[in-house]
Amino acid sequence: MHQARTIAAAGSNFTVYFSTLYNGTMRPYGKFHIPYQRIRLLTRMALMIRSSAIHAAGCYTTSRIRKGSRVAEYTGHPMTKEEADKRYENSLVTYLFGLGDGSMVIDGHSMTMFVNHSCDSNCETEEIDGRVFITAIRDIKAGEEITYDYCLYDGGDDDANCNCGSISCRRTMYSAKELKSRKKNARLAGKKSAERSKRASKR
Repeated sequence: MHQARTIAAAGSNFTVYFSTLYNGTMRPYGKFHIPYQRIRLLTRMALMIRSSAIHAAGCYTTSRIRKGSRVAEYTGHPMTKEEADKRYENSLVTYLFGLGDGSMVIDGHSMTMFVNHSCDSNCETEEIDGRVFITAIRDIKAGEEITYDYCLYDGGDDDANCNCGSISCRRTMYSAKELKSRKKNARLAGKKSAERSKRASKR
């Protein structure tokens, strides 16, 4: 789970062209529609979805974005973490973004679903009054892929491997805090396992 434009559109739908595997089908020059109401027109720039070297499809800008600009809003249906756990219990892929203390999440259903993780990202996320915005932390050139650090947590046994390829890549999408917690828990589990083995050998 994650933790915390110009969009050239008119009418009721926004058409996105991309070249990637989508729903298991290769569509070299396919398109799909996103309800226009779900897309916030925040700045004068255009975003598009196409294939990504990081992971499947990614979100790209077609124009220059200045540092500090608000790029997009992570929109979707809000729900409790318990509801999300039940709904996606058997799902391999989710687009959940944790809010506040993690008890509430946003179930992403907009272009921001396709923004990939990078350990050397060009954007960051911030939560304001229960809404999540993606903001540029450096100048971004036209044609660049939009990325932010997912800072994942609550991922169970999933390794959440990172494929960003940056020099500073930490090889996982988990946050530094989550990694520290996982290492600590692994050490404790190993210690308990050793103690159990030691007691069993004395019997």
